Amino acid sequence: MILSNYTKEFKYNWKLAAPVMLGMLGHTFVSFVDNIMVGQLGTAELAAVSLGNSFMFIAMSLGIGFSTAITPLIAEADAEQKFNKGKSSFKHGLFLCSVLGISLFLMVILAKPLMYLMKQPEEVVKLAIPYLDLVALSLIPLVVFQAFKQFSDGLSMTRYPMYATVVANIINLILNYLLIFGKFGFPEMGIVGAALGTLISRFIMVWYMWLLLKNKEKSKAYVTNIKLLTLQRPMLKKLMSLGAPSAMQMFFEVAIFTAAIWLSGLLGKNPQAANQIALNLSSMTFMVAMGLSVAAMIRVGNQKGLRDYLELRRIAFSIFLLAILLAICFGLIFFAFHEQLPKLYVDFADTKNLIDNTEVVKIASTLLIAAAIFQISDSIQVVVLGALRGLQDVKIPTIITFISYWVIGFPVSFYFGKEEQLGSFGIWLGLLAGLSSAAILLYFRFNYLTKKLILQKENQAHATS
Repeated sequence: MILSNYTKEFKYNWKLAAPVMLGMLGHTFVSFVDNIMVGQLGTAELAAVSLGNSFMFIAMSLGIGFSTAITPLIAEADAEQKFNKGKSSFKHGLFLCSVLGISLFLMVILAKPLMYLMKQPEEVVKLAIPYLDLVALSLIPLVVFQAFKQFSDGLSMTRYPMYATVVANIINLILNYLLIFGKFGFPEMGIVGAALGTLISRFIMVWYMWLLLKNKEKSKAYVTNIKLLTLQRPMLKKLMSLGAPSAMQMFFEVAIFTAAIWLSGLLGKNPQAANQIALNLSSMTFMVAMGLSVAAMIRVGNQKGLRDYLELRRIAFSIFLLAILLAICFGLIFFAFHEQLPKLYVDFADTKNLIDNTEVVKIASTLLIAAAIFQISDSIQVVVLGALRGLQDVKIPTIITFISYWVIGFPVSFYFGKEEQLGSFGIWLGLLAGLSSAAILLYFRFNYLTKKLILQKENQAHATS
């Protein structure tokens, strides 16, 4: 193996992935700032945002996961230079994402009473419910935006979703500051103000994304004159057959992190707030891996359209290698600063909550050690999953993710996450076990499939010669 065969792809892979990373990091950075702002109100408010967002994460995972079906279809049509096939994929994807966004909003609203049945701290539930009412509505514009984003990614136009996200996040940041704390004459709404800021910014994000794509030559014809209700059953069926398993893959992963939020809530408001801090920090590095996952999906989808499986495999491995190198760097940063990073989220000048804040930081610092360890497995599993989506292989990976997170990971979290066992750290050991299992099994799947495709093509060439 000549290493330069893979490292020479780093520049283009980074060029493709960086805008996706920045866009996703933008979402997470605003969540990071939200958590810091809300953390100034108290640990109960921080835990309430964590609990409310746990419902949102599940719904978002289904919406975002489903929308990823659009990217490989667009990438394949783009490589084949088949405009009508590409436009049909986008139109049907946009329709399904719109319906799904409305459905997910209703699902979250109907699920609110579950908060009372989950044995969460009562003061946390009371704060979380009004927050969830508003933030749930933002699922509709978010999932519609995902349809535009995945389409744009499929055309290798990864910068434009980043621009829309950055604009929306700046607006969200300003609105949160004004509405959480009641600055410049605005009402002081606490965490409900954070939810309202999120809702408004996500509607603006969709509008700005459409405006960007409408004014670009490559995408203009795709996003204008869309007859959204003129639908064809075969394309709907194809998108659903790709989208539903992809949604479940993301759901299984996000759900185990959500379960970690709920399990930490059983330990009390301080462990739940600490869990939120560690989760927020580790999700920022995960977004870098997600950017590379999208790059893998696009580039593998292109090579699938060209039927060049040897090149497909080489490019995919170059992305895997880049992901591992970055993950090692992030793991070292978490390990080196595991005691300092959680201190950003609490106010040690607040003497009233000093005991709670000290406990939160102490717990969060131990969780960051677990997060440092699982950086590599987390990066590998999501990047290989992106490559498999590029191959339009979704059913077996769905089974793999279920086994990894719920047959292997969750029992570890549940058993070791009890107060008499390892508490919060035990919960995160389960996350480590699940992510590591997924990374290994998904890699085996990709390795098997690509070797099989190469062999089939060679056999066909021999048969025709």
